[in-house]
Amino acid sequence: MKEIMVVAEHRRGELRDITWEMLSKGRSLAEAMEGTLSVVLLGKGVKPFAEALRSKAHRVYLIEDDRLEFYNSETYERVLFQFLSEKKPFLTLIGHTAQGMDFVPALAIRLGWPLATDCIGIEPKDDSFTLIRQIYGGKINAEVSFVRKAPYLVTLRSGAFSVEEKKPIEGEIVTTSSPLSDEVLGRRFIEYVEASVGEVDITQADILVAVGRGIKDAENIPLVKEFADSIGGALACSRPVVDKKWLPKSCQVGTSGKTVKPKVYIAIGISGAFQHVAGMKGSGTIIAINKDPKAPIFSVAHYGIVGDLFKIVPVIKDKIKEMKK
Repeated sequence: MKEIMVVAEHRRGELRDITWEMLSKGRSLAEAMEGTLSVVLLGKGVKPFAEALRSKAHRVYLIEDDRLEFYNSETYERVLFQFLSEKKPFLTLIGHTAQGMDFVPALAIRLGWPLATDCIGIEPKDDSFTLIRQIYGGKINAEVSFVRKAPYLVTLRSGAFSVEEKKPIEGEIVTTSSPLSDEVLGRRFIEYVEASVGEVDITQADILVAVGRGIKDAENIPLVKEFADSIGGALACSRPVVDKKWLPKSCQVGTSGKTVKPKVYIAIGISGAFQHVAGMKGSGTIIAINKDPKAPIFSVAHYGIVGDLFKIVPVIKDKIKEMKK
């Protein structure tokens, strides 16, 4: 029976969203292939994570070691090389994150397995998979497949796959011994430095109000900020706004910014260049306001308003205030 393996990612006491996204996609793949879904969890004192994961997979392989307390590409590569060499799952899913891409290329070389990175789509096809990857900065979606036989390694882009709620599996937790020895490591963990995300982490917001070049001037940003506040949303933007230093980089959505999947995404004065759309097209509901009826943003929007944002936004904001009275 074919086994789909997910490498769980966690950081500072929390399972990362990409883990749940991979498990959701992994389950649909396993069901389509009549296979099983497993997850491997590395760390120290992470048994509670294993308990949380067991409802999503048939097996949770728990590998604990003092040297796995903090992420280290060297220890992850050693442990996963030994583990995957023994289990030989048909497909292993790893997050296309800073952590995943730190160790996965070396792991693939060491295993001698085919690797496809940064995939935004994956479906079973015969004895392999059809994979969707973006090229030319997200302008073109390329459909590719493996030319060699399994086992395969694939990294999935964060935010590209939705988390579907399904009946719990209630799988088993399998404690596996760590293969790490007392051999001196070439790298060691020193400290964790959190990247600045501004006042609000836009990747976690349920409602995002994004502003683009159409805002014309930094002095007009407060207009959109007030609107975002009135609906309980966070402020985001496209790249031109960051380039002009009207808003910080932490607010940028797109291929050179952040990938977001809020429940509601309101694009104001954003034309919809493919680099921006690639970072927000997975949003639940997309609403666009732009005076150009031919703006590309309307091709991905669920609802669109053609008009001057300086006339439309104040009216909507006032209506919302009236509804709250």
